Amino acid sequence: MTKRARVRAPELSGRSWLNTGGKELSLADLRGRTVILDFWTFCCINCLHVLDELRELEEKHRDSVVIVGVHSPKFAHEAEHQALVDAVERYEVAHPVLDDPELATWKQYAVRAWPTLVVIDPEGYVVAQHAGEGHAHAIEALVGELEAEHAAKGTLRRGDGPYVPPEPVATDLRFPGKALALPGGGFLVSDSTRHALVELEADGETVVRRIGTGERGLADGPADVARFSEPQGLAFLPGGTVVVADTVNHALRELDLATGEVRTLAGTGRQWWQGSATEGPAREVALSSPWDVAWFDGVLWIAMAGVHQLWTYDPEGGVVAAAAGTTNEGLVDGPAAEAWFAQPSGLAATEERLWIADSETSALRWLDRERVVHTAVGAGLFDFGHRDGPAGQALLQHPLGVTALPDGSVAVSDTYNHALRRYDPVTDEVSTVATDLREPSAAVLPAGDDGAGEIVVVESARHRLTRLRLPEEAVAVAAVAHRTRREATEVAEGALTLDVVFSPPPGQKLDTRYGPASRLLVGATPPELLVEGAGQGTDLRRELVLDPSVGEGVLHVSAMAASCDDDPENPYPACHMHQQDWGVPVRQTASGAGRLPLVLAGMDEGGADGGAQP
Repeated sequence: MTKRARVRAPELSGRSWLNTGGKELSLADLRGRTVILDFWTFCCINCLHVLDELRELEEKHRDSVVIVGVHSPKFAHEAEHQALVDAVERYEVAHPVLDDPELATWKQYAVRAWPTLVVIDPEGYVVAQHAGEGHAHAIEALVGELEAEHAAKGTLRRGDGPYVPPEPVATDLRFPGKALALPGGGFLVSDSTRHALVELEADGETVVRRIGTGERGLADGPADVARFSEPQGLAFLPGGTVVVADTVNHALRELDLATGEVRTLAGTGRQWWQGSATEGPAREVALSSPWDVAWFDGVLWIAMAGVHQLWTYDPEGGVVAAAAGTTNEGLVDGPAAEAWFAQPSGLAATEERLWIADSETSALRWLDRERVVHTAVGAGLFDFGHRDGPAGQALLQHPLGVTALPDGSVAVSDTYNHALRRYDPVTDEVSTVATDLREPSAAVLPAGDDGAGEIVVVESARHRLTRLRLPEEAVAVAAVAHRTRREATEVAEGALTLDVVFSPPPGQKLDTRYGPASRLLVGATPPELLVEGAGQGTDLRRELVLDPSVGEGVLHVSAMAASCDDDPENPYPACHMHQQDWGVPVRQTASGAGRLPLVLAGMDEGGADGGAQP
């Protein structure tokens, strides 16, 4: 039997519970089950990936495993209870969720990143922690061990779990994502939570037809056979067909409006991971959560939210390619290959610019025809708010959409501010066009609009399209500024050992067949915080030197490790990639710790050996 470290699990505490029929849960209520705590926040694409990774495990072990989502918000809007209620329905979360706006449970479990998974055994002890994506197979193996171990001990209790589904609500649309104006005056809408496309008449309300069965899946064919999984962006190809960013299927789909026929253009149906191909035949290259699409400069551009990049699709050659972004998450301008994005989620093209809503940096960015990236509005991963005025000091909050307007300005669907904003590149000013919307995720100009001033907004959390007249005068809004606040970790002045802890899952070992099995990238905000230790390497432990004169800042750490089945008889072992990005606020003090452990997978037992564990 596997010998493993165990730590008594702290109690779960927060504001309220969802998906329990109104009952508050405690760890005592869950004793006898393996409990998986999923620390998430609904803005985070990596957290959404983990929700999808866990679906199969959740169904397979429903009588012995309880998954509990612990919602730990990053943005101010995410701390609103109703916003979380909406998100739980939007993403079909089928387990209890603890609403923890003050991050009380996050702090009790010393969590440092979204997403983080914590495994608690049937006796109430923490036995593993996993940060980031790619851990479902490891948890599956651990769950199997725990079931056998505790069945033998008599401490396993099977039966129905505490999940109580909410009552369904009847609406024509349910959390729609994006919209496309059709030549005849109607609209095509991605009905994201219902996994379908809906064609509406010009009034934006009357349903003409639905395309897709409404069941999650990946299937081509006629409108009544095709399946999608949380589709988002829509765009016309030059031939008149529509491209759909089929987000959770990690695919691009094509819709023939005349026949209703759907076919897959790009993607394999599997998520792209580090080391996968970044260009090639479109049906042979994996994608990662494409969120929006737009035709610009002779190719289709893809907002690849899942890897913080922009990709292109060339319909003539039938190829896809990574075109901008390094996969590192942040706000860095410059040549496309060197730029950093953070979950790009909205695109709009003009003749000279591709506008980008870069949601996690609360930024409006643009790419020129020379493929250089610029920032119009936005300061970085942790600064957001609602502030108009000169673009250099204006603030947005997690925008998901951008729309090019006839006068050369752009409208920004400022999602978490419930507002439509406007940026004028001539004056370099930001203003507010409309407020009192509910999570606007996109906006579109009606077909044939001559600049008279109408715009149709996708009010995602009101499940509708809303037609507005663009006002000549801006709406006055009191300025609000926020900064993501997490308690800083006190570290020693000067020298600091960064230790990323990784233990391969049961039955696996580090994959060193083709070279180093791990990668570590380190940076800082401000950059002056790091005197030594920045950059990329293969060891998961690194000696850093901090500048004592820079008292505090954020360490940006990106780690990746590959593991494979430990079976010498198998020439083709199953292999898995584990990866996570951390932004760790640190403060240098005389009494601070000289070691900073970050758990990628396993348990931190003090770092005697450090780094990857065999």
